[in-house]
Amino acid sequence: MALENGELSKELLDSQAHIWNHIFSLINSMSLKCAVELQIPDIIHRHGSPMLLSELVKALGLKDERTHFVYRLMRILVHSGFFVKQSVGNDEDEEEGYLLAPVSRLLIKDEPLNVRPYLLAVLDPMLLDTWQHMSEWFQNDDVTPFYTTHGRMFWDLASHEPKLNEFFNEAMASDARLVISVILKHCRGVFEGLDSIVDVGGGTGTIARAIVEGFPDIRCICFDLPHVINGLVGSKNVSYAGGDMFQTIPTAHAVLLKWILHDWNDEECMKILKKCKEAIPSKENGGKLIIIDMVVKAREGENKVLETQLFFDMHLMTLMTGRERSEDDWAKLFIDVGFSDYKITPILGLRSLIEVYP
Repeated sequence: MALENGELSKELLDSQAHIWNHIFSLINSMSLKCAVELQIPDIIHRHGSPMLLSELVKALGLKDERTHFVYRLMRILVHSGFFVKQSVGNDEDEEEGYLLAPVSRLLIKDEPLNVRPYLLAVLDPMLLDTWQHMSEWFQNDDVTPFYTTHGRMFWDLASHEPKLNEFFNEAMASDARLVISVILKHCRGVFEGLDSIVDVGGGTGTIARAIVEGFPDIRCICFDLPHVINGLVGSKNVSYAGGDMFQTIPTAHAVLLKWILHDWNDEECMKILKKCKEAIPSKENGGKLIIIDMVVKAREGENKVLETQLFFDMHLMTLMTGRERSEDDWAKLFIDVGFSDYKITPILGLRSLIEVYP
């Protein structure tokens, strides 16, 4: 009986610890946000060698009384894998200094492919507050928790709230730079043979400009809502067009949808896909749809990948009407709209490159 009681106590305590870990898991992301706002990755990067705690505190312009708090912040971020510690000095006078872990290259402001704007956008109170209203949303008739929180749909509020519009566009542009750099390096064939592309929901034109730089003969149309492209000026091979993708999409050899369809439910996606199909020539004439989005799949040994994809799915549930989809989900959409075939290339980490043919 004593053994059984001991096993029960361990199970209870393990359960408590598991729950506590999830309760406090937001501390990882909020600690990272704090470090980025303080520009700690940039400071350590510029230092060029292991940076002592005292040196970091001085570079941050903080009072000495804050030293132990900076130590505690850095300790959790070392544990989370964003910084590493390295011994400095000789055996008699040895200290430990901080260096960037490899992943933190993407947190440096001067790194062209950095993800700082995306981090700061997702962790902005305007988006985080929606989680406080999730249970309320389940019990009402609102379309999204974002609507329950702010009284408007995400896209509607973005058109009226400059801050939301700005940080969303910056976040999408930062992600676009990283994604298109990988595609142009490892999967250039997706654009070969095309003479024109319309980038639907192309934001401020980051992907369009990168494509024409890599393929000077391709003409790119960046198509987005009028308030997004307002004031933007095109170039020789890049033009901007404002409109509503649910109404009409400019014609082109191919249509590009980067991280667009996951924002919308199946019915809305079908409407978008039908407009895409109308905008491109037949398969025989080289027409195709290029989608950059997630294909949710549980692969053995990739629990972290699946977990992150599920995080994204929940994130979408708070903000939009969309979701992340499995291959079966994607296939059903394509078949229902009347596309003949598709090809998935899992080359983008959590996401995939999907080519769909009329």
